[in-house]
Amino acid sequence: MTTAPAVPRAAQGFKGNDRLLTGIVLGVLTFWMFAGTVGTVARSILTDINGAPIDQVANPVVTLDQMNLAVSITALFSGLFIVFMGGLADRVGRVRIAVVGNVLGIVGSVLIIFADGGLALPLLLTGRAVQGLSAACIMPATMALVKAYWDGPGRQRAVSMWSIGSWGGSGLAAIFGGFVASNFSWRIIFYASVVISVLAIVLIWGTPESKATEQEHKRFDVPGLAIFMVSVLALMILLIFGRQLGWTEPTTLALAAVAVVGVTAFVVFERRQDNPFIDFALFRNVTFTGATISNFVLNATIGMLIVSQQMLQIARPELFDPWKAGLLTLGYAVAIIAFIRVGERLLRAFGPRKPMIWGATIVAIASALLIPTNILVGPYTVLAVIAYTLFGLGLAFYATPSTDAALSNLPPAQAGAGAGIYKMASSLGGAIGAALSLTIFTSFLGDGVTIVGELLHTQGIQENAAVRQAGMVTFMFNVVLALIAIISITVTVPKGKKYHD
Repeated sequence: MTTAPAVPRAAQGFKGNDRLLTGIVLGVLTFWMFAGTVGTVARSILTDINGAPIDQVANPVVTLDQMNLAVSITALFSGLFIVFMGGLADRVGRVRIAVVGNVLGIVGSVLIIFADGGLALPLLLTGRAVQGLSAACIMPATMALVKAYWDGPGRQRAVSMWSIGSWGGSGLAAIFGGFVASNFSWRIIFYASVVISVLAIVLIWGTPESKATEQEHKRFDVPGLAIFMVSVLALMILLIFGRQLGWTEPTTLALAAVAVVGVTAFVVFERRQDNPFIDFALFRNVTFTGATISNFVLNATIGMLIVSQQMLQIARPELFDPWKAGLLTLGYAVAIIAFIRVGERLLRAFGPRKPMIWGATIVAIASALLIPTNILVGPYTVLAVIAYTLFGLGLAFYATPSTDAALSNLPPAQAGAGAGIYKMASSLGGAIGAALSLTIFTSFLGDGVTIVGELLHTQGIQENAAVRQAGMVTFMFNVVLALIAIISITVTVPKGKKYHD
């Protein structure tokens, strides 16, 4: 019996260059910056598709809850498929999957561009889901290319550029999307995304293929992925549409049952697999578990940013269009780009625990600063600018130490599986967190729903009191999320710099 020759990890002699690196960064931007604009421009999309502001339309083509699903579904599909696509890239080729990811990005953007009339909702949701699939292809494939084709200081530079494309792109999404939606049409965002994806394909095209060796190939757990996907989708639909359907209605209860039974079946099924979709044995490592949980929860606080942008536009539309609201997040973009390497230095100086706690604490403070929505708009604008800046600073402090804590403590044989789970936690945390925050926000927008409004005096205009109250409750929820992250880190991540062998 003969053994098949190993497929080389990377083409012999090829070194990464600026052409390839630029293509990689552009591909990453299509998700983090262009797809990420929807949270800020959601109201503009609703107004355009429905022909009037959503609160003035009796029978909207796309409802507010459906738009909330469109906001969240991209990160959801990215999280669901990122492990599968990463494994597929190792098998069939990382260059090939990176190109496929950019093609999917074009398809998703075109579907969103043509979302109008009776087909608006299916085109919008399908386009957003395809954008998530695009990200699931691009992120693991391009990171694997960086590891394969750069070494030493060149790899550090390439990783930094990849990180700037992701973190920096997310920081600029609200500003970019707000500017385009306010001065042109929101659809221009996705025309631009098509152009960027084409450029990325041109720059990546012709790069020698990179694959894993034959010995590293493992059969992927497709049944496990299917069970997990059905369970999470049921949970997301429950969270977003439960209020609209009625929490005690048969459809809602059925969704809850599918989610609970599905998760239970998934855990039982995965424990019996030789190569499971999620290897629960990894969670015996307490440090990995704590870092992954805190990563999931802290990414969930992105709902704070999305809701605060929508709240400002609804409460004071004459002061805050998408551009002016997005402009307030400039400090977020600057802080996350400027300080992400500082998180790396803090890791080297203190180990992961302290900078992770500092980062999560800063995020909690940022959420707390957004809570007093009952004050006048001038002082609140100042608080919002400070909060957005601190949000970026906190995430920058947290990012690198958390990744290092999660992965460096695992044996080499488990590092790949651990990285997949950790990345999946980021995307799913963002999707579920956005869904929860938007659900809380829209629930308190309704007439007659009041809690804090009876306890706190609302200054200034009273007509928008319900909107401001909805934001206040949502930001309180995000403070709780950040506190959960802090507890997770405190309990699980060891003290000191020598936290792994």
